[in-house]
Order: sequence, then structure tokens, then C-alpha cells
Amino acid sequence: MKKQTVVTLLLAGVLYVSGTQLATAQTAAPAAAPASTASTGKDLAASAALSPDHTTLLKALQAAGLAEQAKGAGPYTVFAPDNAAFDKLPPETLATLLKPASKKQLTKILTYHVVSGNVMSSDLKDGQVIKTVEGESLTVSVKGSAVTIKDAKGGTATVTKPDIKTTNGVVHSIDTVLMPAK
Repeated sequence: MKKQTVVTLLLAGVLYVSGTQLATAQTAAPAAAPASTASTGKDLAASAALSPDHTTLLKALQAAGLAEQAKGAGPYTVFAPDNAAFDKLPPETLATLLKPASKKQLTKILTYHVVSGNVMSSDLKDGQVIKTVEGESLTVSVKGSAVTIKDAKGGTATVTKPDIKTTNGVVHSIDTVLMPAK
């Protein structure tokens, strides 16, 4: 499966993580704690447009030409940045990434948020290094119930909503956009 398809599959699922259908399922559990697994009952593509907390991610998927490719067998795990994560980027950076001339770079960033397989929060171990679909690695930190992901540039993202299952993968909503080294 092409990198673009993989990235789209998982990131589309992220869009649904904070969606209205899952919001009630997640409110009973602490944000960073491994909650009981909720399921969208939909594939990543069908789930993508339903989350009001991931509209910027959806725009990025569309700009990269990945939004329509969010169907496939999987499974994949997506670390999906929410709108607040994109708000942390300088406005000019996001605006540049969304331009057609930046499609290759944007695709690289989006695929950096995708891992092959179903990786539940309980599978993540402190110090674990996981390879992304993009080809570079992420490093996991687990302290109590808090899970953070460190990118190649030293930035960290906290998993805010873990273990959202779709029919072709799992999504973990994160609070920071992860950046590959190259």
C-alpha cells in the first residue's frame, strides 16, 4: 500500500477521535489514561469528517491529496494531531504547508504520524522506538497513565484520547504535530 494511502487511513481516523459519536464514550475516562476501547464502527475514511476537533487535519489531508484515499485493509495506528496541535505551529508554516507546492513535504509530515499495525496505548512501553510509515522513528515515554511521543526533532506530543478503534486501525489523538528530521 502506498504511503499516501496509509497516512490518509490513519489520520482520517484521528479526525473522528474527538467526534461527536465518541465524545460521550471518552468523557468517563481521564484524557491520557488508557480508556476502555471505544469504536467508531466505521473505517478511517468514513470517520474522517465527523470530528470538530480535527478540521485542520482534514484540511491538511485534502491539501496533500490524501483525503479520498482513506480506505484500505490496514491495520494502521495514527497519532492524530488535533486543531490545537496545528495552532501551535507558526501561522505562516501551516499556510505554506497547505499550498500545492508543499504537497510532498506535507505528505511526509502526515505519514510520520502513522505506524503499521494496531498499536493500543497498553502496547506502548517507556523508551520504545517505533518506526513510522514515513520511515523515521518516534520514541515513546510512559509515566503513570500519561503517554508522550517524541519526534525526530525533539518535540513531544501527549496522547490526549487513546485507543479509538476503527474498522481498519486505531487512533490516538495528540496535542502536538510531530515533525520528521528531514
